[in-house]
Amino acid sequence: MAAHSLPRGLSFFHPVCLVSTCCGLGLMPFAPGTWGSLAALPIAWLILTHWNFYVLLAFASILFFIGVVASNIYARRTNDKDPGAIVIDEVVGQLLVLSIAPLSLSYFLTAFVLFRITDIFKPWPASWADHSVSGGIGIMLDDLFAAAYAAAILYGLIILFP
Repeated sequence: MAAHSLPRGLSFFHPVCLVSTCCGLGLMPFAPGTWGSLAALPIAWLILTHWNFYVLLAFASILFFIGVVASNIYARRTNDKDPGAIVIDEVVGQLLVLSIAPLSLSYFLTAFVLFRITDIFKPWPASWADHSVSGGIGIMLDDLFAAAYAAAILYGLIILFP
């Protein structure tokens, strides 16, 4: 698979590109969404180590709104409904799932796998958002729904295996 290219008229260092591709992770030639999800793990670990899940949720919420704006511009510039190079949606979705994870490597890895599965298979309403909602909100929204499924499954696992 070839590496993704930048939208016309925007340099790598343009804020839209830096945010949308998460400092270039989305430009990786193989599985950019997975790289975006992986990037969220140390960020969540750092926030949960020094603060709490409220701070992580606030950070993810701010990134969500910034991601809507940045990915909307990026998508318009590429004439692509959901460019593969945009991975801010995976970062936000993964952060949301990690917000309920205990600070444990095994739970973080489980949260990562669950989010990747739900993001790839997009159970309804994630599939609806992916196909029916356009622009930056559509790019971000399907991952929000996928994160809700992954978080629900993770929560069940936390209850079953404390």
